[in-house]
Amino acid sequence: MNKVYVIFALMVLFVGAKSFAQSEPKTKTVKFKTSAVCGECKERIEEKLNYTKGVVFAELDLDNKVVEVKYKTKVLKPEEVKYIVSMLGYDAGETPRNEKAFNALPKCCRSEGFCKRP
Repeated sequence: MNKVYVIFALMVLFVGAKSFAQSEPKTKTVKFKTSAVCGECKERIEEKLNYTKGVVFAELDLDNKVVEVKYKTKVLKPEEVKYIVSMLGYDAGETPRNEKAFNALPKCCRSEGFCKRP
């Protein structure tokens, strides 16, 4: 009979402790500056991110070059989001661009002034 009480007490403690523990939110938002320069850059970054598993939405503001990404915390981390952008050839906050991907970008996406921003 003592074993039953001990097991019951442990179960109550475990369930109680778990309910008080703070859980991580299901989604978070990360914002970071990019080196995007034109509408084509915006399209490329948003399309890649919005079709990435775990991304709820992504939007790039070309005026301040900041991308805002809402992501599922169980699937992605902020560093992974930045890595995805860097692998497209763009700087992503403190994550530097992938040079090979950068060199493969159209000329207007590599330098300001080569194309008109929509």
